[in-house]
Amino acid sequence: MIPKLRLLPGPTPIQPLPRLSAHLGGPRILVKRDDLTGLAFGGNKTRKLEYLIADAQAGGARTLVTVGAAQSNHCRQTAALAAQLGLGCILVLSGQKPSHASGNLLLDELFGAEIVWTEREKRAEALRYAFDVAWEEGRRPYMIPLGGSSPLGVLGYQDAFQEARAQLEQVQVDWIVAASSSGGTQAGLALGARRAVWGGHLLGISIDEPEHDLKETVAFLASEAADRLGEKLRFKPEEILVNADYLGGGYGVMGEAEREATRLFARQEGLLLDPVYTGRAAAGMIDLIRQGFFSARETVLFWHTGGQPALFAEAYQAML
Repeated sequence: MIPKLRLLPGPTPIQPLPRLSAHLGGPRILVKRDDLTGLAFGGNKTRKLEYLIADAQAGGARTLVTVGAAQSNHCRQTAALAAQLGLGCILVLSGQKPSHASGNLLLDELFGAEIVWTEREKRAEALRYAFDVAWEEGRRPYMIPLGGSSPLGVLGYQDAFQEARAQLEQVQVDWIVAASSSGGTQAGLALGARRAVWGGHLLGISIDEPEHDLKETVAFLASEAADRLGEKLRFKPEEILVNADYLGGGYGVMGEAEREATRLFARQEGLLLDPVYTGRAAAGMIDLIRQGFFSARETVLFWHTGGQPALFAEAYQAML
């Protein structure tokens, strides 16, 4: 059995969004609330960390080392878990150090994480260097990739699909729509769907990657994760559904589409999105509804991956 650390208090709820559905005049919309996973304001990375930290502990790790953007949800949850378990934490963040911390970065500091700043193009090199230095210092580091998206981390979303499937036993869901960037969440859902022989469609709305590249990543991660389970399932890039039409101004740049989606969810359903991931994924879903991509008779499950602390980042306050 693959070791797993139990972090979630229980299944996250699935809720209908009737006012938003009526406002858009399209399919029935449900939401899977993985913003309620419970670790430091929640989010999808908690499920991946259940496997990754269990692996780290099995190897005697004393320091977690990972990487992300300045407002990384993954880094925030990793730092929180390190504090909870009494582990060291080094975060390699891309961008310029701000004059004062806000949003996720403020939380990183509150959790006591050590922060290394680097350029986005150099963060893989900076991550390796931080790991090597920690190793030389005898800190027993464990490296977690961007977004926790390794074949092991992917298993968290294979589990998540099975959880949602059990919750929706009496409901036919035709589509699952989720934000996709480092690919681990979509890969896990794809693996879970394949294992369950699910007849619906899984659509990843790309946050920052070209369609071809993201399909390659998701197919690779899903195939490698299946190997971890001892199953010879293979995923081809052409089998992965990705829409990369909503990249807007680039990663972390909130445009009018993201603003509208965030306001619609808030004002129609009292539900908060985040500026980077769910805001962009929801904007894509809303535009597709307006285009008639989904039938009005279908049911769409929007997978909320969390990230709301970024709403309080100074960089996004003016954009909202």
